[in-house]
Amino acid sequence: MKRLFFIPFACIVTSVFAQNEAQLKWYGFVRNYFTFDSRESKSGTDELYYYLPLDNSYQPDGTDINAHSTMKWTAITSRLGLDIKGYSYGKMAMGGKIEADFYNGLSGVTGVASFRLRQAYSTITWSDSLHNTKHTLKVGQAWHPMAADMPHTTSLEIGVPFGPFSRTPQVTFDYSATKKITLTASALWQMQYTSGGPEGASANYIKYANTPEGYLGVSFKDDCGFLGRVGVDVLSIKPRYKGNAVLDDGTKYTALVKDRLTTVSPFIYAQYKKDMFEVKAKSIYAQAGEHMNLNGGYGVTAKYDNLGEDGHWEYTPTRYSSSWMSLMYGKKWQGLLFIGYAKNLGTADELYVDKTVGGIDLAAVGNNYLSKNTYANVMSMRRLAPAVVANWGKLSMSMEWQITYVEYGDFYTIDGVKYISAKDGRTEGDTHWVTNHRLQTMLKYSF
Repeated sequence: MKRLFFIPFACIVTSVFAQNEAQLKWYGFVRNYFTFDSRESKSGTDELYYYLPLDNSYQPDGTDINAHSTMKWTAITSRLGLDIKGYSYGKMAMGGKIEADFYNGLSGVTGVASFRLRQAYSTITWSDSLHNTKHTLKVGQAWHPMAADMPHTTSLEIGVPFGPFSRTPQVTFDYSATKKITLTASALWQMQYTSGGPEGASANYIKYANTPEGYLGVSFKDDCGFLGRVGVDVLSIKPRYKGNAVLDDGTKYTALVKDRLTTVSPFIYAQYKKDMFEVKAKSIYAQAGEHMNLNGGYGVTAKYDNLGEDGHWEYTPTRYSSSWMSLMYGKKWQGLLFIGYAKNLGTADELYVDKTVGGIDLAAVGNNYLSKNTYANVMSMRRLAPAVVANWGKLSMSMEWQITYVEYGDFYTIDGVKYISAKDGRTEGDTHWVTNHRLQTMLKYSF
């Protein structure tokens, strides 16, 4: 009798709380890029993820060895994803995403592309019937909150290094205060996009720090096509957890050190859309933004390795102002325009002095831990990228002309070692411009 009663009771409970089954939707695309560069450049895997043209490198006969063109094409950015939605439990709607592509495993333009994770996260959404709003918790690998709003461009790097780019492990909560205002708080970790340091680019520095990266932001959206965001990112890392210390009696030993660097990076974003026209703009003041693929990094300001000292080092971030604006018009035929500008504002504090020449304090470039995107003598960057996109149903074809200008300064070179000014981590004196023209065609079939 008890068993007979339990079966219909369980069915009632199940029907109330688990109202429906999850729905799976596969998506993706096959994408080919065809790329020509007028100059040797610094780029990501398979040289599709573009950073900047290399500086002049003049040989004894007067030839600039970097002034030559290259060409490439590949389909490794083809993508496969799965959206999961439609399952609810009480007032909670649950979903998720798994997404991957083949953009991994190559060295330069050589190798075998490997299937790699892009995104993998779960979401829980609560409905607030009183205020007619929804609140969402996202847990997993997803776009960094400062990188989620993308410019209008067909290039793979999506505006880097003029704007943040990172997908990273996170716990993000979006609280809808009203229909128009959303508050966002995130705790983030590092995986693929990492901070620089003595070991090179690595997630060890945030691991040693035992402190997740934090983000706070607010978004405003009206009914007239405007979307705005402001936010701030705070990162605290430990570049080293051990160092060389010396006791008062001269005994040397390996010590656990208190190295730490904390940075604060605010940003602002605005977007307006009406009919077939859309304009977007973003600006960020980044301290050590290399973990978001921005230019810059940090350097050493002091070393406590002498007699009676504990072996720790101190650091200061490089500051960069990075901004972009993009425009799009059209539907079947679309015209795009991307404009980017980045300025090296130097380090927040003076760097550790390795050498003094002619009254000028110099710091060795090797004591700066910079983004893989850039070099210590980059003073500023500009980019202009017009593009045309043709859409025929699920098939798209684009042509983009990307012009990147870089203002380089001259290093102080002494006995083959490169130095920068210890005053602010930049070069001093004359600068020169280097330009690359990238012509790129993309063919994409979406499904």
